[in-house]
Amino acid sequence: MNAPNEINAAALKTSPAEKVTPMMQQYLRIKADYPSMLVFYRMGDFYELFHDDAEKAARLLGITLTARGTSNGQPIKMCGVPFHSLDGYLAKLVKIGESCAICEQIGDPALSKGPVERKVVRVVTPGTLTDSDLLPEKAERPLLALCMLSQRKTVTVGLAWLSLASGVLRLMEFSGDARAAEARLAHELERIAPAEILRADCDADLFASEPVAHTNRVPEWHFDVLKGHHALLEQLGVATLTGFGADGLGAAFGAAGALLRYAQSTQGRGLQHVKSLACETENEYIGLDAATRRNLELTETIRGQEAPTLFSLLDGCRTAMGSRLLRHWLHHARRNQALARSRHQAIAALARQDATQALSAILSNVPDIERITTRIALLSARPRDLSCLRDGLAQLPALREGVARCFAAGDTSLLGEIHALLSPPEACLDLLGRALMEEPSVMVRDGGVFARGFDAELDELRALSENAGQFLVDLETRERARTGIANLRVEYNRVHGFYIEVTNGQADKVPDDYRRRQTLKNCERYITPELKAFEDKALSAQDRALAREKMLYDALLGDLAPFIGCLQSIAGGLAQLDTLVALTSHAVRNNWCAPQLVDEPCLNIVEGRHPVVENQIERFIANDCRLADERRMLLITGPNMGGKSTFMRQVALITLLAYVGSYVPAAEARIGPIDRIYTRIGASDDLANGRSTFMVEMTESAAILNGATEHSLVLMDEVGRGTSTFDGLALAWAIARHLIESSRSFTLFATHYFELTQLPEAHPSAANVHLSAVEHKDSIVFLHAVQDGPASQSYGLQVAQLAGVPPAVIRAARKHLARLESQALDSTPQLDLFAAPCAEDADAPAGPAAADDGAGDGDGNEESALKHALDAIDPDALSPREALERLYELKRLVA
Repeated sequence: MNAPNEINAAALKTSPAEKVTPMMQQYLRIKADYPSMLVFYRMGDFYELFHDDAEKAARLLGITLTARGTSNGQPIKMCGVPFHSLDGYLAKLVKIGESCAICEQIGDPALSKGPVERKVVRVVTPGTLTDSDLLPEKAERPLLALCMLSQRKTVTVGLAWLSLASGVLRLMEFSGDARAAEARLAHELERIAPAEILRADCDADLFASEPVAHTNRVPEWHFDVLKGHHALLEQLGVATLTGFGADGLGAAFGAAGALLRYAQSTQGRGLQHVKSLACETENEYIGLDAATRRNLELTETIRGQEAPTLFSLLDGCRTAMGSRLLRHWLHHARRNQALARSRHQAIAALARQDATQALSAILSNVPDIERITTRIALLSARPRDLSCLRDGLAQLPALREGVARCFAAGDTSLLGEIHALLSPPEACLDLLGRALMEEPSVMVRDGGVFARGFDAELDELRALSENAGQFLVDLETRERARTGIANLRVEYNRVHGFYIEVTNGQADKVPDDYRRRQTLKNCERYITPELKAFEDKALSAQDRALAREKMLYDALLGDLAPFIGCLQSIAGGLAQLDTLVALTSHAVRNNWCAPQLVDEPCLNIVEGRHPVVENQIERFIANDCRLADERRMLLITGPNMGGKSTFMRQVALITLLAYVGSYVPAAEARIGPIDRIYTRIGASDDLANGRSTFMVEMTESAAILNGATEHSLVLMDEVGRGTSTFDGLALAWAIARHLIESSRSFTLFATHYFELTQLPEAHPSAANVHLSAVEHKDSIVFLHAVQDGPASQSYGLQVAQLAGVPPAVIRAARKHLARLESQALDSTPQLDLFAAPCAEDADAPAGPAAADDGAGDGDGNEESALKHALDAIDPDALSPREALERLYELKRLVA
């Protein structure tokens, strides 16, 4: 789709012999400028759609499709919606990615010759929404522009994204080969979650995977780097972008230029609320790829539901601004420990003073000042927006007083900064207090917006209109006395205006100066010169009062423009305070602790709990996790349903919460530097892109192995289970060894390959732990407690029985298991597993026994291999089944 008003599409044409009404000619001219959008054409009290737009809208909205007149011998298809119901229909269309152009009547019907003049006054697209009825209350819907520059084998990607409803503009730029750039782009789009993406119409095939968002194509010249740089300078009102950290950018400037052009064209005016710029870098936030965000269920469950998630658990915010900021913090935890510590200190101060309940009560009366400010800037704020803003600003003194009790005078802490941001704008509050009624009408066109005493001319016009009732009573009394007609009535209706009503039985008493206005069955209605003069004056006063209010309202929005920056700062302070109060309340209520963020590498959690799961079950078993420089991997074994995945996820969530600035669900937590969190959990395919479950697993594993560093936290669950036993075992062994030796990440590695539990013997930085369970007859009881050492078995048949697998199947499985345990595991070893290792990996496994301990020497010496295998066996630690397996392995070695 091209940007509005930038399209060179030819107007729809008709044959010379065809007769097209002037109104349809006007519509076709307007539609030609917006060929790919649904044009809502205002006609009286309805917005009408015609031709293909009508067919499409009728199908998408479930409204009736009709026809009127003909064009080219075919009926003109049309459908429409009432003007007062438009927002509801727009919300449905925008949700499915449609863009709409709203065409209004701007001319005066009384002065128009032919069709009333109309024009498109706004364009509604998924990424440029500002109306509260169209936006999700607790989430942003940013517009993102994507500029890609290629030079030889290097691709530079520039991103610019804007939340139009809040006025926050951000830039980012990164480079790499095509494959690396594509992977990084997918990661960033997952993080930013744009509602709409702008791309040049020439780079459609640069990347194979299309972003999952509504994508619009705009001309390539919109992404000109120099023009984009100039557009940014003009938008921000500065002479240089050095102060914003934007030096050295290129493609990002091109993206910003296209984004600003598009956003301005949809609003039909400048973006005066966009006055700040943030440039993000790769090292600013803790890295969370798409799989990790999904597996940790931060704001959406794996099944795509909104609850139960970490966000739904923590969101006790009283304002929509606070909820949006909390969501942003969860997805954008900064690596900067100082920032997280400042939030921990603020939570401690709020909890110490027991201030959360009082502050929450006040915050409940605060509206969404951030989005109201945007609508003021775009001149689309409604009277109720302004009255809510007035009432919300009135809460600032009480909030400041509550915050002041939590810190000492002169304190430069986060609460001190918030206290400064919440300073009331007295001039703005005074203007709103004088101008608005206590409860203004919903729309300006209905009148009743401005308070008495604000404008003398408006008060006079209102008096003329409002005194009509008394005038009619007085006139009726005088006319009854003058005419002697006792049942004479003076009335008013919208169709015939003012009139004097006399029954037919009294018609002979009607004076000569009465002029008949309407004849009814039982009476006559008259008008007199005096009543006509009053009617003209009263009705004129009402119309003039409405026009006066419209003029005053436009002026009021203009008078509020200088306060936009101040109001945005207040909104930012309120959002931070609301989020901190919500986090404090939850921490106190659930006995969470303040984590310690330290510089040395460690991850020590005492009695940690999963924040979401502990609220879903009656009794949650807390567990410790101890990782340090000398202990970087935990090999986790134990039964399915034993709690391995829960344990791994809770460690990741506790780490993330600590860097978000929240307290954590543990008795103690000491956490060192973290740059990324990776997860490889669960089994799922990606059929749409032709990837099997195992391919997805290996793709995610590859991303971890290529990106993890010694400051990363890695969660690996059941790697290698999607292929044959020896293939999977070999891959799991090699992946674990790479994480230990090369990446040196803090790793939680859950597996059912008990052979991997031998790794700690060769690699002291790895340790075995297991989730305990107790077997009773044919059933199993999970203890969910993490204990040192490897598990003895997986209890697969017992778990299958709990899942409801038929008893006959379980019995058959037990018999087959017994047969497998009584014979060799595999009489025809897999060639690729037993193949001689390559020179550069001399210690790779050369067979099942070598895979078990991960230390085969690969020299082909049978005696050495047998001795090594014997040395690796601890007879006292083997279960009967494991002892039998080892015996067969030894027998194969000497065969």
